[in-house]
Amino acid sequence: MSASKEPDGVWDEYEWERFLQEQDRKTEKYMELLERFLDDPNRDQKIAKEMGWYHLLDKEGKQWVENVDALFGEEFEEDRDVENEVEGSGGGLDKVHPLYYESFALTVWIDEIFREFGSMESRPFCVKLAHHSAVTSAKLAAALSDDAADELGMTIAYLKRALREVTMALGLVKEVGRELLLGEEREVDLSGRLFRIRDGIIVMMGECRAMWRRRKGGG
Repeated sequence: MSASKEPDGVWDEYEWERFLQEQDRKTEKYMELLERFLDDPNRDQKIAKEMGWYHLLDKEGKQWVENVDALFGEEFEEDRDVENEVEGSGGGLDKVHPLYYESFALTVWIDEIFREFGSMESRPFCVKLAHHSAVTSAKLAAALSDDAADELGMTIAYLKRALREVTMALGLVKEVGRELLLGEEREVDLSGRLFRIRDGIIVMMGECRAMWRRRKGGG
């Protein structure tokens, strides 16, 4: 089975992991190219060529360029819309998985704390922690989506990636505490919330794997 193709049929967690790893590599390459050509007026055409997206270099690709530019302008507005939906949708909160909600709430909490201390440019551990926390939330959103619910292999693969991110965040707590003089109470709170998310992911992975075995008749 080629990992470069879109999934067809039922994949297990390892097939999904290979597929997602390839998508990660493509995303990393795209982000590197974006940083390199960010100020180039022909940015999108050059990126398309480097990525091998030759179908985007013809006249029909102009629409793609316009769409990419529009997305840059909408990115922060969309993030705010999502935040409002999760935090302010009274009756909608019961539709949000508790594990994702806790992860998202932690990301917002970290952002609020960091804002108290001003610029994070000289605080690399804080930047890394915020990044890993946000990625954990994103991976959980993917794992707990309606599409993933029908694909246990996909769910487990995304949960594994979320577990990796939250574990990396946990490894940064002490450094962040030193960078910000965070205080013992906040440091303990941060560690505790990260541990709860990590433990929740581990439990869910076990449940999904057990369900996979039952579906496959493995007991």
